[in-house]
Formats: sequence, structure tokens, C-alpha cells
Amino acid sequence: MGFPEVAQFRTLTQQRAELEKEWERWATAPNTAAPPPRTTLLRSDVAQSWQRSLHTVDPAVTVAPGLADIGDKWSESPLRTPITELSADLRGITEDAGYLAVVTDEAGTIMWSCGDRTLRRQGEAVNFAPGGCWDETHMGTNGLSLALHDDRACSVFSAEHLVAALHGWVCYSAPIHAPDGRQVGVLDLSSSWDRSHPAVMTSVRALVTAVETMLRAAEPAPTPGVRLECLGTARLMRDGRPVPLPPRQLEILALLALEPDGFTPEQLHAAVYGDRAVSTSTLKADVSHLRRATGGEITNRRYLLTGPVACDAVDLLAAVAAGDTTSAVWLYRGPLLPGSDTPGVMQWRAYLDVGVRNAVLASDRAEHAVAFGERAPGDIEVHEHALRLLPLDDVRRAVVAARLHTALRT
Repeated sequence: MGFPEVAQFRTLTQQRAELEKEWERWATAPNTAAPPPRTTLLRSDVAQSWQRSLHTVDPAVTVAPGLADIGDKWSESPLRTPITELSADLRGITEDAGYLAVVTDEAGTIMWSCGDRTLRRQGEAVNFAPGGCWDETHMGTNGLSLALHDDRACSVFSAEHLVAALHGWVCYSAPIHAPDGRQVGVLDLSSSWDRSHPAVMTSVRALVTAVETMLRAAEPAPTPGVRLECLGTARLMRDGRPVPLPPRQLEILALLALEPDGFTPEQLHAAVYGDRAVSTSTLKADVSHLRRATGGEITNRRYLLTGPVACDAVDLLAAVAAGDTTSAVWLYRGPLLPGSDTPGVMQWRAYLDVGVRNAVLASDRAEHAVAFGERAPGDIEVHEHALRLLPLDDVRRAVVAARLHTALRT
């Protein structure tokens, strides 16, 4: 063992010893559900997880509960195909590095595992294996449960685990999201505590990105019907095929989609042209063309959509109204019809931008600010918010810091 490795081992040994003392203060206290000491050495997320877990989990438990049969559940899981395709890479990474890889469902039940043979046997002894239930309610603080609860990548080292039987482990976990933003599981790399290294988290993030990319690529082909995409782009699709339309008609269709009660001819004229001297016949001609493009789904005397027209801006509006920040950030691909100076579009653009931005700034999840910051590179406050939320060892800090630096210089 070379000098750097010796120094690292001593550091890890000291860290583990200090955490074991802290664990003793918590786990053996007369009232284990009491608030932690103000001087606790635990990270805030771990301390909060311990407080939640101690209500339902005995730190002396030695094995995770399990499901008898997960075969059908795994065969129906959206993760089965991408994990199967990545299985050779996962086996190579884990067997070479002395790690164990597991994949859970959205509830924290392990669906699949691979890795170092010795570690697999050790994992099976605590049911860290397919069928094992590793959510916070059943097994307290661990990498899988913390990633699920906080919806972010995280590590749990040695005696940061609430259950004493897990103090010999280190876990690096990250949640996996479906294309619509829902959690569908967790990918975790675990090993013995002395193999702890921050570079492992980089591998976990890269693997999760690969899985999520495969999930997006596996989305079903476009379903029949009319769909308007107007966030960061402008195009109309009908039965999965693009319908060429001039910008003005796309603007009118976006306004009709966002206003389900429709417009009088005068209201739509004002929303499209403002104070400009444009004849009503021009608007009628544009609406007439739209009827043909959408299959005749626009009424005459009052302009409104009578047939189903899917629209990403409408989906975004619904997510914001429901307080679903995860879906809102995922749906936000850019401003509404960028470049349009139509009065009605400009009002809706500002409304949607402000709605998503406020939701992101009110969120305590770094993922929201990081993702939204990619679409709003000039937003200083969003980048600063992301840096406040990101852990100091999070590799994404470099990207966010670069965005902030650029925004400040603009």
C-alpha cells in the first residue's frame, strides 16, 4: 500500500471511529426519537433521516425484510431493458473495483444486482439482494433510502447507516427518473467502508444518465392526433408527422390551446396583432388554414378548440398549477415560442417563465435549479440557488459555477 493509500485509509479509519461514537450517542439513548444534539457530527441530511427512521427501525436489526417473488415485477419494470443492456458494463465496473451494484424499484425494493462475489455473499447475509426492502421505513438511513427520499444522488458511509449491521459498508446511490420526471428506482454501488472514494459517485451519475437516456429513447412512437410543441421550439405534429405552418398560425394555435374557453374574433385579433392595423379577413384566413391543418377542430363564431390538441405549454401550465416542480422543470424546454412578438404570446411566455422560476427558487432540491439553469443561463439568482443546495463534493458545482460566472459577466 503506497503512501497516498495509507493516508486515505487513516482518514477513513478516523472518520469511521468518530461516526461510531456519534452513532452510540443516538442509537443507545433512552429516547432514540429525541432531537439530535446541536453539536452532532452528522451531515444534516443523515441526521434528519435518523430522526425519521428511529420511529420505525431498530438499529440492532440484522437483516432487511423481503418479498418472496419479484420476478413478475422486474419483468414489467421500465428499468429491466436498460439495465439488461448495461449489465456487462455494470459487471465489469463492480468486479474490477470490488463493488456491488443493485437496482431498486420506486419503493426501494431491490430488483437486480451484480458484482464482486464475496460482497454478494455479504450482501445476501443482510438481504442486500433482489427482494430486499431498503426504504427508510424498513432499513433506516442508507444510500438507497436517502436517494429515494431526497430525490438526489447521495453517499452513506459506515456508521452513517442507522443499522449497526451496515457499518462496514459504504453506499453511493442516485435516483433514476422516467421521461416524465417520476422516480422509477435507484442505482447503487456499494462496497466495504475502506474502499470509499468520491470518484465512485461520478460513475453512479454516469450510469444513471445512461439509463435515463435509454428510457427516453424507448418512449412509444407518437400516438395518433395533433400535438403542438411550442416551448423552445415551434412545430405542429399530426399523427406523428410534422405539419408545415407559418409562425403566425402556430402563434394562434398556441393561444387557442392555452385559452380553453376561446376568444371572440375581436379578442383573438387583439391578442395576435395588438394595435397594428391588420384586417379581420387576415385573421379569418389564418384560422381557416388552421382548421384544415388540425382536422377542423376550431369553431366559427367564437374561436376555440373543440378537438383534442396536445400541447407542451398546456402540460407545463398544469404542472405549475399543481405544484409539481419536477414535471415542470422537465417539461420546460425553453420560452414559449421564442422570438414571437405577438402580444398574447408574450404575456403567456412571461407567465410560464415566472411560474417555473418561482417554483424552482422555492424548491429545496438542487436538481430543479441545476436543470432550470441550463435553460436559463443568464439567471444569476437560479445559479446561486443551485450552489447553495449542492453539496460541496457534488461534481455539478463546477458546471453551475461556470454558468454563474458567465451570467455575471454578461
